[in-house]
Order: sequence, then structure tokens, then C-alpha cells
Amino acid sequence: MKLVTRAALGWPASAAPLQATTEGTKVHYEGTFVSTKLLTDHAACIAEWKAIRKSHLANTKENYSDIAYNYGACPHGYLLEGRGIGRRTGANGNQPLNRAHYAIVGLVGDEGLTEPTDEMLGAIRDGIELLRAHGAGTEIKGHRDGYATECPGGPLYAWVKKGAPRPAGTGSGPAPAPKYEPFPGAQLFMAGSKPAIGRSSKIFTAMGKRLIAKGFGRYYRVGAGPKLGEADVKAYEAYQRSLGYTGADAKWPPGPTSWSKLHVPNV
Repeated sequence: MKLVTRAALGWPASAAPLQATTEGTKVHYEGTFVSTKLLTDHAACIAEWKAIRKSHLANTKENYSDIAYNYGACPHGYLLEGRGIGRRTGANGNQPLNRAHYAIVGLVGDEGLTEPTDEMLGAIRDGIELLRAHGAGTEIKGHRDGYATECPGGPLYAWVKKGAPRPAGTGSGPAPAPKYEPFPGAQLFMAGSKPAIGRSSKIFTAMGKRLIAKGFGRYYRVGAGPKLGEADVKAYEAYQRSLGYTGADAKWPPGPTSWSKLHVPNV
């Protein structure tokens, strides 16, 4: 899988509502003119993806919290992170439909670039399988299933109706779960082999506030504070699991990748 993350796009963590499970995934297209330049210039694909997010955030009628889709798929086989894993989509037409299925859009339209490449179909499959690995159900549908629209267009919908088969030579699914990486400042978080419960630092307050902001506040009774507590440890481990870490790799202390994605301010 060739994944382009939000961090690589220069985007902050998604502000979309949290949602851990769905019945499956719906496939979309842009439904407008899409330049055939995307076929030969991957930079144009990235520019297109950023333009979609910009237009969604500017849409005051819909009042999107982020780009509407969980992922996008480009003609070169890249899976482009949108709202990502564990976030409710804003693309399926209404809130009941958004709660029922995640959403992946192929970067094709109704004019210009209208036919998905095999690489794009493979990337859509990558996204479906990645979402399934993190709680999505097995259903694969088109946007038009349940909502009055032409989306995802004739070619993509015909593929969906066949069961969205993976084209030959496009990989075999999502990347393996990430592994824990030692944090350069781990001595701040640990007392020997155990979490440094009771240690005081402004960084713990800042960390706790970011964890609460990202939806892990259920572990806190009184909010974030300067003393490291069990709530901080449990919240951070749950946050690391939300990123795809499993088992011992999701355990305290923080790793540099998850810490970077948490965007803890310098204090």
C-alpha cells in the first residue's frame, strides 16, 4: 500500500467526529471535470486532493469539519488520507448514511478523467481493507446506494457491483501495523521499567489536553494536570491503538511518530 498521510500533506489531525465501526465502505467519485493531467503528474493528484479539502472547508452550507472523505485514491495507486481511520465521513448524503458507511473517493469525474486506472482501483481496495482492519464492516457500496445521485459514476459503480475486485498486480492490502519506536526523551515518561506515575511536568498537562481534544477524555475525571497519572497512560495507549499500534507496540511510553501526530505544543 502506498499511503500519503495527513502529516505528509501538512494537515493537522482531523476534527471530524469519532466513529469506530460502520457497516462497510461506500465508493465515490468527484462528479465534476477532473483533468487528465492527473494520469501523468502525481503532484497534480496531491494538488487535487488539497483543493477538495479547501473547497469542503469553505462550504458554509454543509459546514464540513474536514474534507468529507475518509480516503481518496489517485490514478498512480496512492491512498490519500482524508478523515482517516475512526472518523465519521461527511460524504454519504445525511447523518444516518454517514454513520452507516465510511467513504473513499476515486479521483475521477464525469468529464475529462472518467475511467479509473487499475492502480486507482487497487488503492481503493487498500483503503477498504485498511478500514476493515480497524472496525469497518464488509459491505462495499456506491454512493448512489441509498442516496439519489449519479455518484460514483458508471465505471466505478460497475466495478463496485462486481464486488470491487482487486486488479492483478496492485498489491495485497494494507501495510502491516506500525511498530513502536523508542522515544529520545523516554526517561521523562518512565521510572525504570514502569510509567513515571506522579512525576510532574508541564508537558504532561499539554499532552493530556491534546488527548482530550482528540476524543480520549473519557479516561480523565478532572482533566489534564502536571502530574503523570494512570489516566494519562490509559488515554495515550488508547490513542496509539487508534493509530494502528497493537499489543506491546501500543503500550506506554509514547513513541516519536505518535507523539508527532498528537501535536503537543512546546512548553
